[in-house]
Amino acid sequence: MATMGERRFSSLEVGLMVMFTMMSAVSITLIVLFAIGEPGSVLTPEEEPTVQCPTIPHTERVDCIPDLEASKVKCEERGCCWGPVNHTNVPWCYFSTKHGYTVEWVENPSPYVMKAHLKRMDAPTLFGADIKELSLHAEMQTPNRLRFKISDATKPRYEVPHEHTSTTTTKPSSPLRDTLHITHKPFGLTVRRKENNKVLFDTTMAPLVFADQYLQLSAKLPSHNIYGLGEHVHKQYRHDTNWKTWPIFTRDAFPNGAMDNLYGHYPFFLCLEDESGKSFGVFLMNSNAMEVTLQPAPAVTYRTIGGLLDFYVLFGDTPEQVVQQFSELIGRPVIPPYWSLGFQLSRWDYGSLAEVKRTVERNRAVGIPYDIQYTDIDYMEDKKDFTYDKIHFKELPQFADYLHEKGQRYILILDPAIATSKLQGNASYGSYDRGTAKKAWVTESDGHTPLLGEVWPGETVFPDYTNPNCIDWWVDEYERFYREVKHDALWIDMNEVASFKQGSNKGCVHNNLNYPPFIPNILDGLMYSKTLCMDAKQTWGDHYDVHSLYGYSMVLATEKALQRVFGGNRTLLLTRSSFPGVGKYSGHWLGDNAANWNDIKWAIPGMLEFGLFGVPYIGADICGFFDEPSEELCSRWMQVGAFYPFSRNHNAQGYKPQDPAWFGANSSVVESGRHYLTIRYTLLPYLYTLFYKAHTEGETVVRPVMHEFYSDSATWTVDRQFLWGKHLLITPVLDPGVEMVSAYIPDARWYDYETWEQLKPRGQHFDMHLPANKLGLHIRGGAILPTQRPAVTTTYSRRNPMGLIVALDDSQQAAGELFWDDGDSRESVELGKYIRYKFSASPGNLTMWVAYDDYTDPDGLVFENITVLGVTLPPKRVWVTSGSNMWMLADNQTRHDAVKKVMFLTGLSLSLGKSYLVHWELTAAEHQRFDCYPEQGANEAKCKSRGCVWVPSDLEKVPWCFYPEDYGYSVVTMTGTDSGMTFNITRNKKYGSSGRPGSPDIDNLRVEVRYHTGHMLQFKIWDPSNKRYEVPVPLSLPSTAETSEFKRLYKVLYTTGPFGIQVVRKSTGTIIWDSSMPGFTFSDMFIQISTLLSSEYVYGFGETEHPTYRHDLNYHTWGMFAKDQPPGYKKNCYGVHPFYMGLETTADAHGILLLNSNAMDVTLQPTPSITYRTIGGILDFYMVLGPTPEMVVQEYTELIGRPVLPAYWSLGFQLCRYGYANDQEIADLYRDMRNARIPYDVQYADIDYMDRQLNFVLDPEFAGLPALVERMRGEGMRFIFILDPAISGNETKPYPAFHRGVAEDVFIKWPKELSDDIVWGKVWPDYPNVTVNESMDWDTQVKLYRSYVAFPDFFRNRTAVWWRQEIKDFYDKTMKFDGLWIDMNEPASFVHGTVGGHCLGSPLLENPPYMPPLDSKEKGLNHKTLCMSSQQFLSDGTPVTHYDVHNLYGWSHTEPTYDALLNVTGSRGVVVTRSTYPSSGKWAGHWLGDNNASWDQLYKSIIGMMEFSLFGIPYTGADICGFFSKAQYEMCLRWMQLGAFYPFSRNHNGKGFPRQDPVAWNSTFAAASRDVLNIRYTLLPYLYTLMFEAHVHGNTVVRPLLHEFVRDSDTWTIHRQFLWGPALLITPAMDPGVTEVKAYLPNARWYDYHTARDVGVRGKTVTMPTPLDHINLHVRGGYILPWQKAENNTHYSRQNPLGLIVALSDTGSASGSLFWDDGEGIDTYKKGAFLLTSFKVESSKLTSVVKNKDPAAAEQLTLGRVRVWGAGNIRVTQVILTDTAGTPHQLVPQHNTDTQELTVDASALRVPLDLPFSMQWKTTSP
Repeated sequence: MATMGERRFSSLEVGLMVMFTMMSAVSITLIVLFAIGEPGSVLTPEEEPTVQCPTIPHTERVDCIPDLEASKVKCEERGCCWGPVNHTNVPWCYFSTKHGYTVEWVENPSPYVMKAHLKRMDAPTLFGADIKELSLHAEMQTPNRLRFKISDATKPRYEVPHEHTSTTTTKPSSPLRDTLHITHKPFGLTVRRKENNKVLFDTTMAPLVFADQYLQLSAKLPSHNIYGLGEHVHKQYRHDTNWKTWPIFTRDAFPNGAMDNLYGHYPFFLCLEDESGKSFGVFLMNSNAMEVTLQPAPAVTYRTIGGLLDFYVLFGDTPEQVVQQFSELIGRPVIPPYWSLGFQLSRWDYGSLAEVKRTVERNRAVGIPYDIQYTDIDYMEDKKDFTYDKIHFKELPQFADYLHEKGQRYILILDPAIATSKLQGNASYGSYDRGTAKKAWVTESDGHTPLLGEVWPGETVFPDYTNPNCIDWWVDEYERFYREVKHDALWIDMNEVASFKQGSNKGCVHNNLNYPPFIPNILDGLMYSKTLCMDAKQTWGDHYDVHSLYGYSMVLATEKALQRVFGGNRTLLLTRSSFPGVGKYSGHWLGDNAANWNDIKWAIPGMLEFGLFGVPYIGADICGFFDEPSEELCSRWMQVGAFYPFSRNHNAQGYKPQDPAWFGANSSVVESGRHYLTIRYTLLPYLYTLFYKAHTEGETVVRPVMHEFYSDSATWTVDRQFLWGKHLLITPVLDPGVEMVSAYIPDARWYDYETWEQLKPRGQHFDMHLPANKLGLHIRGGAILPTQRPAVTTTYSRRNPMGLIVALDDSQQAAGELFWDDGDSRESVELGKYIRYKFSASPGNLTMWVAYDDYTDPDGLVFENITVLGVTLPPKRVWVTSGSNMWMLADNQTRHDAVKKVMFLTGLSLSLGKSYLVHWELTAAEHQRFDCYPEQGANEAKCKSRGCVWVPSDLEKVPWCFYPEDYGYSVVTMTGTDSGMTFNITRNKKYGSSGRPGSPDIDNLRVEVRYHTGHMLQFKIWDPSNKRYEVPVPLSLPSTAETSEFKRLYKVLYTTGPFGIQVVRKSTGTIIWDSSMPGFTFSDMFIQISTLLSSEYVYGFGETEHPTYRHDLNYHTWGMFAKDQPPGYKKNCYGVHPFYMGLETTADAHGILLLNSNAMDVTLQPTPSITYRTIGGILDFYMVLGPTPEMVVQEYTELIGRPVLPAYWSLGFQLCRYGYANDQEIADLYRDMRNARIPYDVQYADIDYMDRQLNFVLDPEFAGLPALVERMRGEGMRFIFILDPAISGNETKPYPAFHRGVAEDVFIKWPKELSDDIVWGKVWPDYPNVTVNESMDWDTQVKLYRSYVAFPDFFRNRTAVWWRQEIKDFYDKTMKFDGLWIDMNEPASFVHGTVGGHCLGSPLLENPPYMPPLDSKEKGLNHKTLCMSSQQFLSDGTPVTHYDVHNLYGWSHTEPTYDALLNVTGSRGVVVTRSTYPSSGKWAGHWLGDNNASWDQLYKSIIGMMEFSLFGIPYTGADICGFFSKAQYEMCLRWMQLGAFYPFSRNHNGKGFPRQDPVAWNSTFAAASRDVLNIRYTLLPYLYTLMFEAHVHGNTVVRPLLHEFVRDSDTWTIHRQFLWGPALLITPAMDPGVTEVKAYLPNARWYDYHTARDVGVRGKTVTMPTPLDHINLHVRGGYILPWQKAENNTHYSRQNPLGLIVALSDTGSASGSLFWDDGEGIDTYKKGAFLLTSFKVESSKLTSVVKNKDPAAAEQLTLGRVRVWGAGNIRVTQVILTDTAGTPHQLVPQHNTDTQELTVDASALRVPLDLPFSMQWKTTSP
């Protein structure tokens, strides 16, 4: 719509203005001559201050005379420095050091908040009324957001009343000292990036000025890459920093390229620091008129004329993250309705409805995709709001129906100004009358008289949208009008606010609001030009302060009106004037542009800027508003406008029509417009998904190329191209007569959208040929774009089949998303009524995974076509799996273009809302190569000598040497029965030997497949001619097979050549094992087999430190061989677990165990596939089918053995240290812990307690330890000591452990044919009678001081008897204990193989033909352990080499230790072991080894715990605060918080490092530790119940989120959070300096444990405040958690009443259970000596059901306090508990209706929990 023309002033007005100017000049002269900066004070000559001029670069000068022409006299009057220079624009007058403020005092209420008091320095004033005393408040609100606010210290000033941002109410979020530094004299602030200390925003370059109506702050910036500030026309996206001043003050002005202030007010900019992508944003929350100067330093200067200096600095690792941070602050953008993404037509002054319809019909006729028709103010009666012209628009009430018949929509306009005149026929204008009665108008300065101005209808009043009465009036008027004229959405205009009068019909009085002492460089230089007087009054304040908020307040009011009228429908709002936060509700267009080639160019920077500003629904008037476009211009504009998010063709009164059809059916405008709009409509599902991402995560929609390719400096200035999201590059033609465009092609693979051809240039400018009918449109490799068959409206296109475009990147991968809902419902995201797909492609696979689904499309949509770009070879076959179906595509459904390398899949009919896997097998694919030479040093000759193929590849990590397709074995015979299959297979000998001397191939093999149960099968491959070693670990296998195919979850197929087994999940058709891959090798000392995987989601294999829980499949090989090796990347550690869980894309899960104990490795590659390589034994695979992840673990532990139930006390906190000097240190620690009241149950002694590290011998320095232990145990504590397996053999005095061991022949020896001697090693025990010099290097100490040791062979029954006796003797004769800790049982030795290093026997055992990638593999398998040729004997007497059973040593050590503990102590206790193998969890827990005191170990410990949960060892944890290295305070405190939720919670550190126990730091640390451990102890009944469920059912305790929310694929990669069981979510802080964490809250109701509040967020990643004394804990709705009041140890906490946390679900229900026994009895579950009670809540009634009870187990356990969360906000007034006898008891409810927590204390009733009871609560009537 047009704006007013220039107004001429009368001669009287001109005369008065001249007189006023002259008087002002005289006044200013006098003031300058006599004022010194303090109003009313006079400067005498002797008082004249000395000006001190700093020596600074010209580029850093800040102008001291921004308001007038500079002169030396004026400059010196202001106390500034005069320095003329020849450079253009450099200020000649700049600030001296006399200006500014000094810091009087600073206080830090916390490490995260700073307050300061500032006092003005004695200096002349610039504009008078300087404020002498200021206050500074600075805080880190999130880890990525700093706020600092400078305000008057003595009285309040106007602040922006923003509806979304708010002061942080939680504790501050990040240490301020890392980010903000303050300079005291003169005052200045320096903002730094905490990661690298880089200065980002430095205000010390110039003084702060803070007067009543002039506030100035300057800051130096780190780079010239500055973007944002608005609203203006910026001719380029990156700012010119050559002394450019931009005014900001909302104004009805023409966007004609001048440096004028326009419609919106955006004091926000983004600065890209450098090629790292690190960026920051600065937002000044100030709505007063201002100007911002950018100068070459680079630096920025703000000059504003009111309010505060309220800055937010936002930090991001990328520009996109900064935008996300900004929208989080001001409000995430709204998702527009789907139909609003269609093309739109508008015009000011169609003249009549008949002309509107003619426009509609002619564009329909030429087939233009077209959804929306507008009418501008010409539809109104005399341009009055809420009316329509009953002559020319007589049928307007029916117009919406006319459009709806063809699937189109109608939008009309409203302006804010309301006419004071009557309607035609002198009828009353009800809207005006009702508004007047409601006092809805902006008033004059008296606060009562409505201010009158003039807009389109003549004399008008102006609604005050900040007034609640006005909002009510506006909503009511809109509702009335809608009932009269139906329409679909609203367009609001002229809301800057615009008036055709200067200020008002009366003019504006001369005061400091209408004529402030400083006027920013705004258009016309007059505050009230084309708007209202600044002294007008609104509810929010003077118009002077809130003028730029007028459009913002109108949007807020209009949003309420739209909600009233459209209810649950989303509708659309479009505003011209805006302020940060408007995007939460509205879109915007770039204003009244013109039909010229400049404006088509400048629209792109404008759109990109509004993307920064959080308003992604943005576009320019296509073909221009003013003037008449040429056909070429309009055609080119229709091309690029087809990719504006808001795509509307709109032009002005008095010009020819410019809708596409007006140019003619065969015009280039129609042809080009129709073509590219058709593409737009095809891609609308992608565009709509981008808006979903903007709404939920704050991502940009129209995106600068720089946001994606920030490391390429060439992209920093690209603003003639733009992206849709990450993946679609738009390159328009923006100049006349041009067909070649110099386009920048970022460094990625790109495909031409229209031809599918791959673009060759990358990372360079490229002359792109774009003839008149063509626009550059390119898809980025790595993209998966959802599409839909287009139609002429979205109403029809939404009914059409969908499709996918898969654009493979250089790694043959791609990913994408689809968000889909009904397109129109309000809050569909918040209510969860949508479908969300996650798409991923890898070589040969496309996964279409429904990550969320709670919407059914009424049109039964299907995916019809899939186009895959970058497929080099034609597919052999393509098949699809979904649900229980698997089908091959017919030949006519697949097509491959060999030239363009595109695969087309058609006629698919894949239903929307279902998950699918699309597989294709190519004739060859580099990622399907299986490595034939995994050793180092591969070359072509070596490769071919193995009969393999050598083809180099450009793809990273792809093997160049790989197996031919028929390499392996083929089937000779097959016998099938109902219980399985048996095969005889033979090796394909045409390729000769597998190429490893010393490891002859075995030509003939036997394969047996056995269907053990419906969910478990086994397949075993061995040599039928020669007995080979098999793992002696017993498994729980059924005696009979599952012979009913109907009951089996799987079916087994096979291929004959090469032989392979395929296991298919029958319910979905997913192939979860397919070993029909080339490369199967079975030789004496090298066995290899490969299988395809069902997806890229693989978890498990260990024990190795993994950086992620989900494995990376990019050619990673993990060695497995038990070793004394601290955790490290790719380091094989203490245990061996050849088990993994695979998660299928259908969210089903399976688990696979290779029962093989030889050294091995697994390679994971992106095929996706796994290759196993082992150096002995046989292949013995066990597969469990789940189908849920939790069921996989249950079935796996059913096979290997359920986990042990640890003693209750072992769930308490535990302390240990290697390096206690004597028992007094332990006593002192115990005393200090008790004094600090820190819960603590278990004390350890490491090898320090031993005399010379000898097992079972007490050191004299610890002579008092037995008495101390007895005292501690008498006070409820428990004690655990360490035992290593190695036994010293060099003792000069009797040493029973050794001598009895020799007598019983328990030690490992050489094979008799080699020697009858013990295989001696060295470990911790020292020689007798020596003094160890610990200053020597380690190897020398070992050689000189360590005694020879023997290693017990724990396989032998005699060894178990000997071991038990030694433990018993120590318990009976030396010291009591409650648990045992066994270490060094890999087994570890400090020499390699044996003393002297010479291993007897075959050297191939020590250095086999194939060496897996193990730590120090070049030193052989015997590095830091025994010789592999050592001989051991199984329990049945079978001799075995250590080569075969090395990995079982710790396993064999564990059961005898556990048996001895139970036998000796008579109690359950606990054993903790370092080395483990599948089934070790039956007897012991595990700690994650000798970790390091470093931050990365925190999150890696979560991964480790989750993996050991898979392995069936739930009692696990890491050494809290780290074993090696010095712990740092913050890290150790964060680790204490995390470690409080380890099942095995122990703080343990190494010798030589400072103490790190909770009382070793300070009282703050101790208090924080006490608080978090009190939470642990409170929840121990819940944890113990989880341990029981693990013991009985095989459940996990520490549980990955994906186990509970497997249907939500967002959980599949989470490893920085975990669950206790199903109900407690733990989100620790694990990075330095952070006090906020990003956390994912799955789709459930979650309550904050600390506040009991429903957090109200689900299915989203949120930022959680986490100050240093806080860990985020959330309880899942629908669950009941038992709890007890915490005490100093569990002996006392177990005596307290048992409470319940009842976390209600959305339906008001919850359930839970409690297991309780004596806490340490042996086999209490088997004996039935326990209490098991279940709890349930329904309909406000809690009931208990006793499932098993034992009076002794439940002795004294009574009901305590019940806390019901989510009890509602209607007060509960009555609670009745009914006991088992039916007797009711009235209880007093405590109901917090704010948090909705109901608390009921039943302690006084002493209700026994081994008897059923119920509790009912009732509310008052609402």
